[in-house]
Amino acid sequence: MAWIKTIPFEAATGKLKTLYARVTGPDNNVDNIMMAHSLRPHTMEAHMAVYKYVLHHSGNTVPKWFLEVLGVWVSALNDCSYCVEHHFAGMKRLLGDDPRADAIRVGIEAGDISALPLDDAQKAAMRYAQVLTQAPSALREADIQALRDAGFDDGEILEINQVSAYFSYANRTVLGLGCSTDGDVIGLSPNNSADPDDWNHA
Repeated sequence: MAWIKTIPFEAATGKLKTLYARVTGPDNNVDNIMMAHSLRPHTMEAHMAVYKYVLHHSGNTVPKWFLEVLGVWVSALNDCSYCVEHHFAGMKRLLGDDPRADAIRVGIEAGDISALPLDDAQKAAMRYAQVLTQAPSALREADIQALRDAGFDDGEILEINQVSAYFSYANRTVLGLGCSTDGDVIGLSPNNSADPDDWNHA
């Protein structure tokens, strides 16, 4: 589950119990990435707030399925299989096109943006996310202009930046603490985008 001690749902008390109740899925399942925070519940609260507001918020205009593609891409670049598995399942469900989703995964696993069944703007976002993940100091204002030229407005560029940056944080949380998918229900997420305070996983 993780290399550090974690507190299971049934043993939680106080603030941790309250937070667990907010993030549970079926049968009181708590994703291992959240349970990894159990010794410091305030960091779980911060993590969930960033996750929910960055990826699952009604104020976003980039399609959520594509934001999940960015998450799978960044996670693959960081060799974080935990996040790849969780967010590929979520992306596949949101996209509603299994053959296309599977083709996206093949392209991601090959590291080949050109092979992805995405439009040119989305491929530009994937290229930006790759540089941000692997060589962030190499980015220049011209890279932002390239996203504008591809058709994204500045608010959408901010979404792309924040989702890509969030996933590197989540990947390092998982990889640094040895989180596994053991016991997790793969692909659940807080899908009620209309309510940023609803963290329930479904």
